[in-house]
Amino acid sequence: MKLIECPRDAMQGITRFIPTERKIAYINQLLKVGFDTIDFGSFVSPKAIPQLRDTAEVLANLELEETATKLLAIVANVRGADEAMLHEKITYVGFPLSVSETFQQRNTNKSIAEALQQLAQIQELCQRHNKTLVTYISMGFGNPYNDPWNAETVLTFVEKLDKLQVQIISLSDTIGVSDPANITYLFGSLVPAFEHIEFGAHLHTTPATWREKVAAAYDAGCRRFDGAVRGFGGCPMAKEELVGNMATENLISYFENIGVNLHLNKAAFAAAMEQSGTVFS
Repeated sequence: MKLIECPRDAMQGITRFIPTERKIAYINQLLKVGFDTIDFGSFVSPKAIPQLRDTAEVLANLELEETATKLLAIVANVRGADEAMLHEKITYVGFPLSVSETFQQRNTNKSIAEALQQLAQIQELCQRHNKTLVTYISMGFGNPYNDPWNAETVLTFVEKLDKLQVQIISLSDTIGVSDPANITYLFGSLVPAFEHIEFGAHLHTTPATWREKVAAAYDAGCRRFDGAVRGFGGCPMAKEELVGNMATENLISYFENIGVNLHLNKAAFAAAMEQSGTVFS
């Protein structure tokens, strides 16, 4: 079981700039918890996401000597990937690939075809620099633009990524429209068909529906889950204002209740929960 904590996703939509030193202190606290990976920042244009313009400075001040937690940074193009490659501390490079043409244009200013070309180049860079590409299939459970979507479309994208030897694919419920039925169908179809690929769940949710989504993904074979402390962050395009990131504390509670040992430092996590109030307030 892998838990991925995503302070980057929680922070990126906040208009007020969070001081760099506060980000560093918060992520350093998260590094003490024992998560498999922390999605800590992104190498994208500061014009696009001004909140994360200090990612390189944050990275330089992270305390990694006494943690097994790995770092993931998001990129949107080859230029960002080139920058990520310069940092040995980064293990994973994430790239958002959408099954919605409209969202791909809005999110990365590229068509899906162009994004796939970029992804292939980024994969080559990762292989050359001993990093692992994590591809997020965003709008993976539907979109608000009436762009064509069905589960078979997602399967087709996975086949394309498999040909590029992508090892980790995270299905992203960008606007919180997934339900137990389509979660079960997608993971239940993909996990056995592509046993050599690690599939993850990046599920946005309302407070009332998180449990059924986690249960459906887990029961269908998913063993990689993204979360954010207190459910901070989420997609502004979601129709329901209560839709946000999957709350990490809910994930922890669910898996502990079904007997999964996550090997986390609970005291460190409690401290991170408390610290998050000063970061996001």
